[in-house]
Amino acid sequence: MSQIIIRPIVTEKMTAQGEKEGRYGFVVAKTSNKVQIKQAVEKEYNVTVTGVRTMICRGKNRTRYTKSLILKGRTNSFKKAIVSLKSGEVIDLYSSI
Repeated sequence: MSQIIIRPIVTEKMTAQGEKEGRYGFVVAKTSNKVQIKQAVEKEYNVTVTGVRTMICRGKNRTRYTKSLILKGRTNSFKKAIVSLKSGEVIDLYSSI
């Protein structure tokens, strides 16, 4: 993978959107913009990207209770990109597994 695309999002919801609407989700670098994401996906998967939507997902607070104390922490924040492809094109995310 490139330095822009960290990993694909393979969930039930994203798989359904990929099959029906040609949309695929990726976790991307926080500093990347839509143009860089579009170029990285087109180069990596040899497809034509028609649109990119991005969002920054904040980390969640987590608390773990042990016998002696309470541990508080936070999960990492990440940037997510939803990429729309030209109709008829698909990305096979399962071939690299």
